[in-house]
Amino acid sequence: MTDPATGKSRFAVVPASYVFLLRQAGGGADTEVLLQLRQNTGYMDGFWAAAAAGHVERGETAEVAARREALEEIAVDDLDLTFVTAMQRTAHDLPIDERIDFFFTARAWSGEPRIVEPAKCADLRWFPLSALPDPVVPHEAVVLAGLRAGDLPPLSNHGF
Repeated sequence: MTDPATGKSRFAVVPASYVFLLRQAGGGADTEVLLQLRQNTGYMDGFWAAAAAGHVERGETAEVAARREALEEIAVDDLDLTFVTAMQRTAHDLPIDERIDFFFTARAWSGEPRIVEPAKCADLRWFPLSALPDPVVPHEAVVLAGLRAGDLPPLSNHGF
């Protein structure tokens, strides 16, 4: 979008919310994260990603969107969400690539996570944060590394 007063191009933000379900592995040695294998979405197909994520719809808060996506994509509800970071990112191309992502974790929820949209999700699996599969969506890998290290800043950026 171009500002008519200055002629400068404005960042056209597309907001999205992500939910990383976390649990302690057997014996409590490592934290595990639930990831989905994307397919047939047109974006990062063949990559592992947050089990639940999607665009924030008009009139929704990021938290409401996170809860809705978790119910729609993996059939879990009543999440005990913790906000972990907001990430501003760009791919330096189309406005659709100018993003603000809100990342949440949940260690408690109702329901057993399962694939609700099999056309878009080829697999759903728990992985130790210390042994993630390959490949992981790059900007999500940054957040997962920060969760593992315990040094995730409240505001991050990617692609700048």
